[in-house]
Amino acid sequence: MVKCTDEKITMAEEPLLKNTADKKGGFKTLPFILANEAFEKMATNGLMTNMILYLMKQYNMEMTFASNLLFFWSSATTFMPFVGAIIADSFLGRFYTIGIGSVICLLGMILLWSTTIIPEARPPPCDPSVNRTCKSATSLQFMYLCISLGLISIGAGGIGSSSLVFGANQLENGDSRESSRVKQTYFSWYYASCMFSAIIALTCVVYIQDKMGWEVGFAVPAVLMLLSVVSFFLASPLYVKLKASGTNLITSFIQVAIACYRNRDLKLSEKDNDLYHHKTGSALVSPSRKLRFLNKACIVANPEKNLMSNGRAADEWSLCTAEQVEELKALFRVIPIWSTGALLFVNISQPSFPVLQASSMDRRITSGLVIPAASFGLFSVISVIIWITLNDRVFLPVASRLVGTPVHVSTRTRMGIGIFLSFLAMFVTAVVESIRLGRVKGDGLEGRTMSAMWLVPQYCLNGFATAANDVAQMEFYLSELPRSMSAVAANLDGLGITVGNLVASFVMNIVDGISRLGGRKTWISSKINEGHYDYYYLVLTGLSLANMVYYVVCVRAYGPLKEEKIIEDESSISG
Repeated sequence: MVKCTDEKITMAEEPLLKNTADKKGGFKTLPFILANEAFEKMATNGLMTNMILYLMKQYNMEMTFASNLLFFWSSATTFMPFVGAIIADSFLGRFYTIGIGSVICLLGMILLWSTTIIPEARPPPCDPSVNRTCKSATSLQFMYLCISLGLISIGAGGIGSSSLVFGANQLENGDSRESSRVKQTYFSWYYASCMFSAIIALTCVVYIQDKMGWEVGFAVPAVLMLLSVVSFFLASPLYVKLKASGTNLITSFIQVAIACYRNRDLKLSEKDNDLYHHKTGSALVSPSRKLRFLNKACIVANPEKNLMSNGRAADEWSLCTAEQVEELKALFRVIPIWSTGALLFVNISQPSFPVLQASSMDRRITSGLVIPAASFGLFSVISVIIWITLNDRVFLPVASRLVGTPVHVSTRTRMGIGIFLSFLAMFVTAVVESIRLGRVKGDGLEGRTMSAMWLVPQYCLNGFATAANDVAQMEFYLSELPRSMSAVAANLDGLGITVGNLVASFVMNIVDGISRLGGRKTWISSKINEGHYDYYYLVLTGLSLANMVYYVVCVRAYGPLKEEKIIEDESSISG
């Protein structure tokens, strides 16, 4: 699925445009920032969607090997915004992170395009005269391919980590109410541009690859990325460019861990009579009793030795503040629920198999119009839009009118709905694949008598699951974690996708290895009609069912959410 939430969405709030003589920033810069992000999304999504076919046909890769490569590429692409956010905050600042990332991404796409026009950059075609003998890519050819994919991931991470916030930086004018209003408008346009880019990638870019070949099909993303670079740097004199702050939460978390280890021999009093280090003027003077072992990181064992005259820690790697400790505790508390979302993305991160399914089915709309196999992902994007629109504009308003009070569906309920829909999507996929295989074997291995429209329900269910769970996850992290951790909250979702891709690769390899036992054909065959992808999807269905049970256990162990406590307090006051 297309993701547009991999950006860090908080920043050091400073009035940027108070000086009327300084005409930098403002709405005039937003078209350039939005164009940079939109063109990059068109390019990368257009490449990722069809890449499985390119690797299998042009690099002669087996299905499992190509899928593993794509799983790792997707993991790197979703993880790099997390790294990019740290680099932007600590070293480069957002302008240079986006700019350098754009250039690196363009370089990667040019290298990838060159594999289509330079015969020596890829293995020779299979020889049909000798039992269709196929040569694998040499080490140098494979390294060249991986370098191009790696550069794309690094560059996209630089853009994705900072683009949303960099645009928000341009709208800071010292008037908090006005700033909030214009930011809301900007965010709406930002996400609309993401959806528009995904639609263009899954239709126009994929269609060009399908009809005009890989040379032209991969040149288009490179040209789109060139437009992305040009559009961003055109407005360089107009941008507000904040310098890097030099601090980040990752360093803070590491400090807590090291301080806790160094103070491991300290004894915690049962009545919390210990003296704890905290920020000056903070209402939090002592940490909570949950995960008490972490409290050792902020115990002041010897005030004269541990503290300086200004009240700050003499060694921040041996003594942290209570706020730092509570931030790490908050992160630990949400990890179990976060892991259920990561397991959901095991199902979402299966782009290769549905493309092979669609390519083996009848994709004709009319006699002259055939839908490209990779374009079926468009149904998932449309489903996300439909779900969000209906929920916000139809379901909640109608339900509120019926009951006479504002209706709010909690984040835990919506996350649960998403996990259930994901389970349902895997079950439907397994059933459809079983029916397809039955028809193929009845008509011969090359028969294509089943319409690809049978795949639409599974794509729609995956889209609904993503919309329900993903949006709720973001709200959950932003509401449950301290405001100072908004950066981490915004990146947890992307890290979940990274882990989901890695787990998906692990599951696929296990299934492939077990299904080969006894000399049998693998379920995950490069020739889809000779495999048993229905069995593979039944395995994913079982994992989804286990994830539902695990989710119920996690939410019960977590206890009431902050939003539920607020609603309960308001109800008791009104009552």
